[in-house]
Amino acid sequence: MRISRKQYFWIIIYFKNIILSFNLSDINPNWTLFLDRDGVINFERNNDYVKSWEEFKFYDESIKALPLLAAKFTTIVVTTNQKGVGKGIMTEESLQTIHHNMVSEIVKLSGRIDHIFYCTDLDNDSINRKPQPGMALQAKQKFPSIDFSKSIMVGNRT
Repeated sequence: MRISRKQYFWIIIYFKNIILSFNLSDINPNWTLFLDRDGVINFERNNDYVKSWEEFKFYDESIKALPLLAAKFTTIVVTTNQKGVGKGIMTEESLQTIHHNMVSEIVKLSGRIDHIFYCTDLDNDSINRKPQPGMALQAKQKFPSIDFSKSIMVGNRT
């Protein structure tokens, strides 16, 4: 699938929080896309957590972009901090339900997520909490072909 100039700019505008030093057309299938969940794929809840599938709302732009991105990247993973589980505000089972339903909806539209890595740790200095590299290292272990020099991380915070 080829991404048109219009689609290219649409993707760049949507993912405006990152600075790209290359054109999406320069990406070959060896690249990996790391996506944050809340604030990138779905709306964040103001001073709250997405605790159930009923509270999960896709950004229209992300659900449209994911099938286009699936055609460009060999591996697409989600890395998401989920302190709500660690705090006992929601269960890990609820989180799994949200992720299962999210991936199902993405697949229905010809997109894909190859794996979801999440961190429920409360300690902000945990190696597994973003922006620390723990979940990226877990992804590399699960997908040995990941080359961090050919990877993009899309998040809504620095």
